[in-house]
Amino acid sequence: MPSVVGMLELRELTARRRVDDLREEADRIQAELDVAEREWNEWVIARSRVGEVLAPGDDAVVGPAASAGLPAPSGQPVRSGPEGAAKPKSVVPMWRAGLAWSALSADYQRILQALADRNRLSQGPLTCQEMAACFGLDPVPGKVEALRSKAKRLVARGWLVESAPGRFTLAKNVTGQGGWS
Repeated sequence: MPSVVGMLELRELTARRRVDDLREEADRIQAELDVAEREWNEWVIARSRVGEVLAPGDDAVVGPAASAGLPAPSGQPVRSGPEGAAKPKSVVPMWRAGLAWSALSADYQRILQALADRNRLSQGPLTCQEMAACFGLDPVPGKVEALRSKAKRLVARGWLVESAPGRFTLAKNVTGQGGWS
């Protein structure tokens, strides 16, 4: 008759092998998931880039199909001004008193407009996920991260303030296009 300790060791060994097998399978599935998520994000970025390439020229009205697919929060198209207007993919200038929003590309102007609307309505800071919802975008990682990148760039250039991690507001002296703050 086998010993009780021997039977316990055998069952422990069987259980440990099962755990090891399941861990290997979980690692394999996690690796597949990482690859699939990366591929999904690349397709989101590719679609966004194609939208940028197919965006209308400088003299056209820039609407919901603008470079990053961000519709104007007010629902009204944004026209690029002829003088000093930013072109898609342009550099974000450092904020200085009197610098017009038209110095920014339409995507950055939309972010500022959404935050100016929130400020005017005393609704407080806005997260990038809330911005995505405001712009009618799916809150998928690719879209949210694109907005976060733009918002962080605006923070670095003095247009916005990140009042808490991931929560953005207009910088103190940045006013709305109509002169209100």
